[in-house]
Amino acid sequence: MAEARRIDTRAAIVPAALICAAAPAFFVLQVAWAGWLLIAAGVGTAALRERRRITASGPSLTRDLGLIALGMLIVSSIPLAAELDNGAMLRFTFALGGAVAVPYLVSRFLFRDRATRFPWRTGEKWGRLHWGWLAAVLVLGWLILPFYFITSGVYMNWPVVDTPELIGRLFVGVGAVGIWDELFFICTVFTLLRRHLPDGIANILQMVVFVSFLWELGYQAWGPVLTIPFALLQGVIFMRTHSLGYVVTVHLLFDAVVFSVLVHAHNPGMIPIFLL
Repeated sequence: MAEARRIDTRAAIVPAALICAAAPAFFVLQVAWAGWLLIAAGVGTAALRERRRITASGPSLTRDLGLIALGMLIVSSIPLAAELDNGAMLRFTFALGGAVAVPYLVSRFLFRDRATRFPWRTGEKWGRLHWGWLAAVLVLGWLILPFYFITSGVYMNWPVVDTPELIGRLFVGVGAVGIWDELFFICTVFTLLRRHLPDGIANILQMVVFVSFLWELGYQAWGPVLTIPFALLQGVIFMRTHSLGYVVTVHLLFDAVVFSVLVHAHNPGMIPIFLL
């Protein structure tokens, strides 16, 4: 059994890595054709390897990687530069919403599978460690994020927010994207990868997709120094808690600090709680 598991893992690593490598092509390099080729290579490799299996057992690697690819293709159909006008917010709603909904619906109703799930609550109460990490997220965000956004100048990747309406739109946008991050990167990409790969490898691959998306969204310069550990930690927390509700809470607290820093950076003195 262990040997069969190792063989299945080796067979899955290359196509899964090809699929996830499409994310930097789409969102960092912004070379769409390279992303399409990597997706085609990943799905094709998975299909060829599955055809060579004598017996079919367990979930289909081709289908699961196809669902991840489908979500990424939907996301890559729009520019991800942060904008707050009605058209941009509508594009984000449909594209990001579709990237979660379409793979779920395809899996549920076409494949008759429940490959992706959204376990909001586990029934377990949060302990001291849970609450302590939430407090630590706020403190670490307060200490690190102003330095990152202001000294690197990446806050300029977000529009100037100098009116109550724009500030409100920024608040809604940052929070909505934060929730979507966990629905797609954790409950879709990570969950699908874990069906075929060890947790550690699956977490590294979902991190590649997560961080690539955040790069195009605006977390550039030395942003990956922050976003890489954040993405990995979210995967670990989900593995430990099995709770979408908790990882979303962590992300929203982090994003609350992001929102405050962006308002502060564009309007010095408006939120006088930061050291920089």
